[in-house]
Amino acid sequence: MANILLGDDDEELTQLLQEYLQNHGIECDCVHDGEAVIQKLKAASHNASAYDLLVLDIMMPKIDGLSVLRQLPNISDIPVIMLTAKGEEIDRIIGLELGADDYITKPCNPRELLARINAVIKRTNAAASEHTPLPESRLHLDQNQRVCQIDGVALQVTGTEFDLLVALLKQKGEVVSKTWLSEHVLQRELQPFDRSLDVHVSRLRKKLQPFHDEPIKAVRGKGYQLVL
Repeated sequence: MANILLGDDDEELTQLLQEYLQNHGIECDCVHDGEAVIQKLKAASHNASAYDLLVLDIMMPKIDGLSVLRQLPNISDIPVIMLTAKGEEIDRIIGLELGADDYITKPCNPRELLARINAVIKRTNAAASEHTPLPESRLHLDQNQRVCQIDGVALQVTGTEFDLLVALLKQKGEVVSKTWLSEHVLQRELQPFDRSLDVHVSRLRKKLQPFHDEPIKAVRGKGYQLVL
C-alpha cells in the first residue's frame, strides 16, 4: 500500500482528500504548514516508513511550498506533486524548475489527484524494476539505484528527469516526440498549454551543458533528441 504525505493549510480539503485516498488504498498523513512538512520528511528518512510521494500546496504558512521544494534535495529524493491555484502558471513553472514531478490545480478533483498519484508512483516503481539494456553513451544510468553519471561525474537529477534520460537514451540519436514522452514518462496525454515536459527538459539541459553545448536538441514541431 502506498504511503503519501499531504501538505496543505486547508484542513477541510485535506480531510476530504485523505478520506478519499484511504478509501482507494493509499495511506495519507496530513500536515498544514511547510515547517511540518519538512519535520515529517526528516523523521521519515530515519525509519522504515518513508513516504512514497509528497503532495505539496504552494501557499502555506510558516514555510511556503516553493521554499520546501528548495530545501527538499537535502532532505529526501521523494517525488512531488504540487497543488497550485488555477491560473498561477508562474508558480507551476517555478515548482517544476525546482524539481517537482507533476502538478494539479486547485480546486482539484480527488479522482484526478488519485490518478496523478498512481501514475507517479507507478512510474517510479516501474523504472526501478525494469533493467532494459541501454546503449553505450557518456551517460551512465544505473536503473537499480536510479543514479546518473556522465563521464564518471555524478549528476543529481529528479525521478522524472532520470526517467526522461532513460527514455531518450533508449532512442539515442532519434527524435522522440513530445506526445510519446508525455504519455510514457509523465503518464498522461500531452495538453496544448502544458509546459511540464519542456520545463523538465530545460532543467536537464542546464545540468548537462557543462559536458556538451547542446546535450538535448529540440526539433521544432517534432520533439527532442539526445545527442550526447
